[in-house]
Amino acid sequence: MTSKTLFEPYTLGSLTLSNRIVMAPLTRNRAGPGFVPGDLAVEYYSQRATAGLLIAEATQISQQGQGYQDTPGIYSQEQIDGWRRVTKAVHAKGGHIFLQLWHVGRVSHVDLQVGGGAPVAPSAIRAKTKTFVNNAFIDVSEPRALELDELPGIVNDFRKAAANAIAAGFDGVEIHGANGYLLDQFARDGANVRDDAYGGSVENRARLMLEVTAAVIDEIGAERTGIRISPVSPANGISSSDPQAQFDYIVDQLDALGIVYIHVVEGATGGPRDVAPFDFGLLRRRFNNTYIANNGYNLELAAARLTEDKADLFAFGRPFIANPDLVERLKTSAPLAAFDQATLYGGGSAGYTDYPAIAMVSQS
Repeated sequence: MTSKTLFEPYTLGSLTLSNRIVMAPLTRNRAGPGFVPGDLAVEYYSQRATAGLLIAEATQISQQGQGYQDTPGIYSQEQIDGWRRVTKAVHAKGGHIFLQLWHVGRVSHVDLQVGGGAPVAPSAIRAKTKTFVNNAFIDVSEPRALELDELPGIVNDFRKAAANAIAAGFDGVEIHGANGYLLDQFARDGANVRDDAYGGSVENRARLMLEVTAAVIDEIGAERTGIRISPVSPANGISSSDPQAQFDYIVDQLDALGIVYIHVVEGATGGPRDVAPFDFGLLRRRFNNTYIANNGYNLELAAARLTEDKADLFAFGRPFIANPDLVERLKTSAPLAAFDQATLYGGGSAGYTDYPAIAMVSQS
């Protein structure tokens, strides 16, 4: 038992966070032409800068890595410049912000790929899921299996994206290794049936995730590198026959690499925490740096887990959509506003930057 509180400062690498509350990355599909974050993104993130740490929305490392319409990138100069405006606004309010680096793998559609090509995956197994493209949710396309000689290029795309994120002013990056996207696809045997050095054993299936992490560390340093994992989440049609063994090994290797945090989706992404048997406490004990807990947390659960020393930081996702001042609302036990489902994905300011802070509500 500890006497820690959610609202006290926390040291994350070289950063001093104002509290232990993290804004989880949230895909909102509002990037402008060229997949560049615009004025709305600047306002959206700066409104939420009171979080101890903001993790910006999943951002593709290349066009091949894109799986949804109007999601931002971090591979062109225009995208770097657009994100720099966001980080500048967040820092001006005293906030800290990481960027989540994303390659969706098979969770994509030919309409988003260069030349209408097939999405890529560890194996040519179509995901049983949908993606948001052409202003609708439709089935993902049939993928093709990546060739061995293509994998170093993907590792390098992550490396370059990390460098670009730092050039854009981010305090660090979060590698997206969760929710059924490319690195998670390689790690899980429901999507990876390769018989080469990247398939088969626990060690082989972890190889690409660990190579990407090592490359990012080499580029920007371990103190600015985190990763998100979701050991048992079935998101985007992913599955695994051995999640405990797989992710015990992965976390051991991540610990050896010295990254600043692991961000763990405990259970089904956006769903039940007990979707499958798994000892998340074991991951906590195996990792010596910061453990960010995610999935279904409210004030009471986060405070209890902190008292029990089950995590260091707590990520809140959807509550931040309609509550830009979520930290203050939690701190004062103010009621939380509900978000509008119809405006979650795509569109303009409605349902994005027009949710008021509690002070504005009380004055109206």
